[in-house]
Amino acid sequence: MGHSASDALGECPDAEVPPSPLAGLKVLDLSRVLAAPWATQILGDLGAEVLKVEQPGKGDDTRGWGPPFLEDGSARPDAAYYLCANRNKRSLAIDFSRPQGAALVRRLAEDADILVENFRTGGLAKYGLDAASLLPLNPRLIYCSITGFGQTGPYAERGGYDFLIQGMSGLMSVTGRPEGDAGEGPVKVGLPVSDLFTGLYATTAILAALNHRHATGEGQHIDCALLDSQVALLVNQAMNFLVGGEVPKRLGNAHPNVVPYRDFAASDDYVLVTCGSDGQFRALCALLGRDDLAADPRFATNAGRLRDRRVLEVELARAIAPWRAADLLAAMAKAGVPGGPINSIDQVLADPQVAAREMLRAMRRDDGTEVTVIGYPGRLSRSPASYRLAPPRLGQDTHAVLSAALGMEEAEIEALRAAGVIATAEPCPQRREAERTA
Repeated sequence: MGHSASDALGECPDAEVPPSPLAGLKVLDLSRVLAAPWATQILGDLGAEVLKVEQPGKGDDTRGWGPPFLEDGSARPDAAYYLCANRNKRSLAIDFSRPQGAALVRRLAEDADILVENFRTGGLAKYGLDAASLLPLNPRLIYCSITGFGQTGPYAERGGYDFLIQGMSGLMSVTGRPEGDAGEGPVKVGLPVSDLFTGLYATTAILAALNHRHATGEGQHIDCALLDSQVALLVNQAMNFLVGGEVPKRLGNAHPNVVPYRDFAASDDYVLVTCGSDGQFRALCALLGRDDLAADPRFATNAGRLRDRRVLEVELARAIAPWRAADLLAAMAKAGVPGGPINSIDQVLADPQVAAREMLRAMRRDDGTEVTVIGYPGRLSRSPASYRLAPPRLGQDTHAVLSAALGMEEAEIEALRAAGVIATAEPCPQRREAERTA
């Protein structure tokens, strides 16, 4: 495993944190936008040291994907989009399109445990930064490539974007209002789920490769594709077709296999009803005063409710319509019937359950600017996720990493900066004081 240079690099932690499960691992992050940065942020949350290599003067594309921007008094503040996927990382501004810059990245890769990149297939070969070039230099390296369509196949050379993948994968064919309804037509999911799912699958593959390396000493190349990941996540809809032969269609908020499992209009708002068993359905009918529906042989089992979905849902809609949403949800909770509201983003972020789970985390950037991030959801009892470094300013760690990790002298670093191969940023006041007194 690569050693951590945290102490030498002088991070600015707010508090001591317990040991993290991936502490001691070093990740070289050559990615931008979302799918791959999401994977490397997870590795960082779990304790790995992540070095994010960015283009001088520009950085990750998402730094400019605003508004909104984090107002920090700088001429080029970072966009909220960038902040969502780049905590627990250090930023190095290195132009690896130039030979000197590529040489620096190769040196960093020789000491890395994991490298993650999301350039187009073959895009890093011309810089000598592809898997075929780096694995001979570091046979223990786990090299993860994330692309739209993978390293092989007829689409391998194409660029892939979340919206494109949502459409090509079939996801949009089952998302949106059904034919004949007002507003019918395919709709993308309101979040870039194809990017996020791919980042999650990539992280799982990286952890599996780490276990393989632990047993054998071997690194390897991981090939992750957005299309593959989203096809894998067609789950029950794809299996419905493979088993039943019928092409799934858009159902709006209804479920293809379970009834009742959808939204209903109460007198003042919408409520979600999600009955996953016959017992829950009978409990719903009882609290609505419709025991006749529970007793109807057509609705005794889920198969019958699915077959006569339209008749049942009309009756349930009539019974739910007079209720106030809050009253119905309280009654459902008491009766053991799963359900809930349709929250807006501000509502869910203010929800007491979200607060109790500490899903919002306050962090401070090295220039003193405060930023609140959404935390890592997995709760590890012995080695929890940690929040050590707020999303970094562009190039804020270039000088420190080149000095501490590569042992470069001040004159050599300054020559690279003057030549435009690297860019640096002023260190935070705490770090400057620590270096002065060291």
